[in-house]
Amino acid sequence: MKSYRQELHFCTDKRRDFVNITPQVKDAIVISGVKEGVCLVNAMHITASVFINDDERGLHSDFEQWLEKLAPEKPHNQYRHNGYEDNADAHLKRQIMGREVVVAITNGKLDFGPWEQIFYGEFDGKRDKRVLVKIIGE
Repeated sequence: MKSYRQELHFCTDKRRDFVNITPQVKDAIVISGVKEGVCLVNAMHITASVFINDDERGLHSDFEQWLEKLAPEKPHNQYRHNGYEDNADAHLKRQIMGREVVVAITNGKLDFGPWEQIFYGEFDGKRDKRVLVKIIGE
């Protein structure tokens, strides 16, 4: 049984952003040498997310609008969490979009359905953040 760990680093130039990280995850699988197993990808920050969906700009815009309706950034004083920080909405958005994904590895490749891609969702950007890629298998 092999185990491989890698961190991806992000510092988006916007407060909210969606980044396709599928190529980096595929590269990590190649480096790991795992042919059959699983790949865990998780955000290591409570205001960021990792999720699987289609890489389509209109859909990402829909996510942004939907999340903003559910947990609007402003006014900041609508949230009890906000005081020292102003990111309560980012915590809520992360809860909706999720913390991690687990994908099977088959024949050394991500075992995806049609159109599936892995995304990093940033909801409180402009600072350094990390994503863990953990690969386990043979």
